[in-house]
Amino acid sequence: MSKRRGSRQRGAPFLLRHVQSRKGSRVAQLAMALLRYHPVLRATWTTRRMKNMPDVDVNKAVRQHLEMEGFFAGFAVRGKAEARTDSAPADAASPVAVPAPSPARASDSQSMIASPPAPTLAHSPESEAEAVRELQAIAAEVDQCRKCQLGSMRKHSVPGEGHPRARIMFIGEAPGADEDTQGRPFVGRAGQLLDKIIAACGLRRDEVFIGNILKCRPPENREPRPEEIINCLPYLQKQIETINPDIIVALGGHAAKTLLNTVKPIGQLRGQFHEYCTGIGRPSIKLMATFHPAYLLRNYSEQNRRYVWEDMKKVLAELGLPIPERGRG
Repeated sequence: MSKRRGSRQRGAPFLLRHVQSRKGSRVAQLAMALLRYHPVLRATWTTRRMKNMPDVDVNKAVRQHLEMEGFFAGFAVRGKAEARTDSAPADAASPVAVPAPSPARASDSQSMIASPPAPTLAHSPESEAEAVRELQAIAAEVDQCRKCQLGSMRKHSVPGEGHPRARIMFIGEAPGADEDTQGRPFVGRAGQLLDKIIAACGLRRDEVFIGNILKCRPPENREPRPEEIINCLPYLQKQIETINPDIIVALGGHAAKTLLNTVKPIGQLRGQFHEYCTGIGRPSIKLMATFHPAYLLRNYSEQNRRYVWEDMKKVLAELGLPIPERGRG
């Protein structure tokens, strides 16, 4: 048994040699696939890549981050020399804060869905009240869930939060460290950027619903495992059925591929509407895939920012919502 495990460890350098010596070939593509999806080989590959990483230009990274914040807060792309002159309107459009839950009680997670403001499309009070009760019940189930080891390793479950009859539902991959601490989705750096994107659309955070494929944080923010997705997905499916949004915005490749049951990369999925199947005999829901805010933070470029904004403008147009004046370009 130990001999077999050792041979796996030696497999990564062997595959690396194929990748480096036969770039572009079919052999190299297969080798890259093994390196990416086999956990042991991927760990070895990542370690070797980290050793060869160049030094990071901190000043450049900070400047790029500030430019990206200005883009989504001010609805326009700004160059290096352009000064931000409209910080007051941007601040006024910031989303309304949602109360954070107290630690470790199912009833606390339920409070995140109570007393919502009126959405863009009106629903009866009875309909909204019923949706609130159903979402609270789902949150309680999530809080008690121990179907996989994540339920025992988490600090808090993160069922999701927002309007019970939201027209737009944002779905990401999994909670991170900040989300695990607070029990709320998208509250870290990526969440702050998502708030700016939502505000750039002329909406507030409490007018949409925000959730994840997984309801618990994977250790060290690793990628979700298939068995974890299988265990968690029914909770999200119930939430989608209850909220019945007009459009789902899948944030990142993992969320998009899971919801669409495809292996296509996010670069091929974004920018166009897909159909999310809600079940036999039920109408499908339009789905727009776009880059995850965390991806924007890691891979800053004006082009990536524009891609996300173009995707969101298509969502607004599909819903018949106005595109903010400064975001038309």
